[in-house]
Amino acid sequence: MLHRSVNRTLYGLLALFMGLFVVSSLFLRAKYNYGVYGDTPILERQKPLILLALSLLVLLGAAGLYRLSRWLEKYPRRAVIPGVLLLSFAVQAAIVLLFPRVPTDDSQTVLSLALDMLYDHDYSSFQSGGYLYMFPFNFSVVLYLRTLLALFPDNYLTIKLFSILFTLATAWLIYRIDRELNPKEERRGYGVLLAAAFFLPALFMNNLIYNDVIATALLTGSVYACIRFVRRGGPLGWIALSAALLAAGNYFRSIGALFLIASILYILLSLRSVGVKKALLALVLLVGLFNVPSWTQNAVLQASGITNEPVTKNSAPVYMWLNMGLNTDTWGFWDERESYSIYQNEAGYNQAASSVLFKQEIRRKLSEASPGELAGMYYRKLIWTWTEGTYQLDRYGIGNQSEGGRGMGRGSLMGGYSYQTAATRTFTSDSALRSGLLWIAYTANFLLYVCTLAGLVLSIRRRRFDEALPVLILLGFIAFYLVWEIKSRYIYPTYPLLILLACMGFRAIRGLRPAREGD
Repeated sequence: MLHRSVNRTLYGLLALFMGLFVVSSLFLRAKYNYGVYGDTPILERQKPLILLALSLLVLLGAAGLYRLSRWLEKYPRRAVIPGVLLLSFAVQAAIVLLFPRVPTDDSQTVLSLALDMLYDHDYSSFQSGGYLYMFPFNFSVVLYLRTLLALFPDNYLTIKLFSILFTLATAWLIYRIDRELNPKEERRGYGVLLAAAFFLPALFMNNLIYNDVIATALLTGSVYACIRFVRRGGPLGWIALSAALLAAGNYFRSIGALFLIASILYILLSLRSVGVKKALLALVLLVGLFNVPSWTQNAVLQASGITNEPVTKNSAPVYMWLNMGLNTDTWGFWDERESYSIYQNEAGYNQAASSVLFKQEIRRKLSEASPGELAGMYYRKLIWTWTEGTYQLDRYGIGNQSEGGRGMGRGSLMGGYSYQTAATRTFTSDSALRSGLLWIAYTANFLLYVCTLAGLVLSIRRRRFDEALPVLILLGFIAFYLVWEIKSRYIYPTYPLLILLACMGFRAIRGLRPAREGD
């Protein structure tokens, strides 16, 4: 049938990318270490013996978690789920206290703006040349931070504790999606819960005061509600919830279109189970609610006199990030303000004028580069983004003492730590401990791809395509970040989907061998 043929093609395409990531990782190591190399992506020759040794170590850890999950099977969900999440909370809180990282870059800016709005009622950043004039999409996180600091104690710990709650919500949602996709599984699936609750980069990412953690939780919730809508035969309440969470997630981080397109395709591929009428209503809800938060923001800002025109009228154009994405020197990574300079200095913060300049620059880059150079750039861009594996936790999770900075302030927060701990003194940028931690996160990501590849191949053989929505979303991310500016942190919202697909692969591999008593 058509939908099965399409699903087979989608699974096969993602399997090809997973295979590319796995094979490339046998020869190349993607790295990011801000304190050692600066803010730049690194690709170097792989160290296969280290990768093999750490793969065995991570597999032993995974086997231990699996045994633990089997032991927990005798206990009910109402006891195990809160217990696991509470233990995860304790670990994440300990990390926040041991690595008291203060904001850098955009996270520093949005926090400073939140404090200015809270205490001085200063909204001047929406005026020409201001941060929110250029990047109005970040007003969502500014508003969130302003609200938190107005209601709760004014310090970093307050913000990070709420981030921990969002991370825990994401872990719970990963578990719920897995249960929804595997309703006939006799076991309670505690292994998925453990993997989600103690996923190494997620444990550290609460140190980043920005929108990544919040958006990931909201978008994962949208995925769960959409899958539940399809698999339960079309209850409209679930698709309404999915649409609302998708709109909120997109408001915090403007990648919701990737989830929206994937959700629409997923519903269209599931017409038999949903029905045409409910499918059409679902599409109306998903599309209709998608931009409501942005429209509401615009209306409120103009009605209150903070702005006198739509905030996106002269904001930085999408062509700016597309131009960054063609930076051949660093494969689409940050271009040292070259693109910013075009928008700010050459075009004078004029969106239309800068769009023309960016299009000219993009055409110039494409015409001057040979097909081989472009192919090499896109290959390195793809491999570094997806196989770096730590989501840049080195800078955004652990922090770097060399950046300086101390305490909650409204001035120039350049990073570093609020105070010194044994962890900050021993996990320095060039320390063996930090290098080892990054290696472990990298290797775990490598093994996620191995399991995902196995699961996709076996799913094609068995004609089982229940994970079509995660597959569609991942393909969308891969395509999008081939042309957009890259950071491996930008694909952080995909980690819940990778855990789900890797667990699918683990089950598929486990199903190939004869069952043993007590297994």
